[in-house]
Amino acid sequence: MPKSAIVTKNLHKSYGELKVLQGINLSVEPGSITALLGPNGAGKTTIVRILSTLLKADKGTVKVGGFDASKTPEKVREVIGLTGQYAAVDEYLSGRENLEMIGRLYRLSKKDAATRAQQLLEQFDLVKAADRITKTYSGGMRRRLDLAASLIVAPPILFLDEPTTGLDPRSRIAMWDIIKDLVNNGTTILLTTQYLEEADLLANKIVVIDGGKVIAEGTADQLKKKTGNERLELTISRKSNFKKAQEIVDSGSLQVDEKQRMLSIANNRGASQVADILNKLEKAGIKIDSLALHKPTLDDVFLTLTGKQATGTTKEDQ
Repeated sequence: MPKSAIVTKNLHKSYGELKVLQGINLSVEPGSITALLGPNGAGKTTIVRILSTLLKADKGTVKVGGFDASKTPEKVREVIGLTGQYAAVDEYLSGRENLEMIGRLYRLSKKDAATRAQQLLEQFDLVKAADRITKTYSGGMRRRLDLAASLIVAPPILFLDEPTTGLDPRSRIAMWDIIKDLVNNGTTILLTTQYLEEADLLANKIVVIDGGKVIAEGTADQLKKKTGNERLELTISRKSNFKKAQEIVDSGSLQVDEKQRMLSIANNRGASQVADILNKLEKAGIKIDSLALHKPTLDDVFLTLTGKQATGTTKEDQ
């Protein structure tokens, strides 16, 4: 494996007048998880499609596992696995039959395909359901089977395009454990997600994409520092006092939720700033229902960088 498992330089892709990617530079270290984080339409899935040779870039260079994706796409395909946004399994085959079929397509012998299928069924906790048709599987079981299929030949590089979309919390946690185990065993993973908790928990590095451009990258802690220190959240008692309270506490970094009567202020001066705000509100006769301080989260980062709230929707981005 080269120094960087995945490298893109000045990557561009357009559909007519729609510019989807506008100069993406990306580097992923071997044996790590890099998360592409961004809203719908940011270009995350387009990047994965180009990296996995399913789509050609208009401009720029792409190297995966040391191989040029435009010059030797067949070499790239030999070192990658891909799990898309939706489970790609044959509903009328059993879990075991699905895996054995993929193994045979990879030119494994019948015996080796059966052996590898059994190993993956055990690894992904699908042994009890191995001989049931996948039409009867739950969403979480289908996602696990889909990921297992991408690992038939144990590729060193794995692309996961929103792998936990639509899963219940228990299934998501199980999938996270599987992903962490893969990395612990040396797999390099590029993960696209809209779930901020997922990126925070799993990724060694996070790349924030918006409008087809990289707008920030770093560890979760590095990105959180970009939003400043902790935030002070106040819930104003009376709706009639909300606008007046907003004018009093506005310091240029105010976030407002009028429906919940919530004001969120960047707290850069610690206790003295909190005391100052509370004194001003008290002098103005404005009562509060609650007060809370919280450290920056990736949600704050996302909102600060993109001007949008992160969502966990299931729409495929462009």
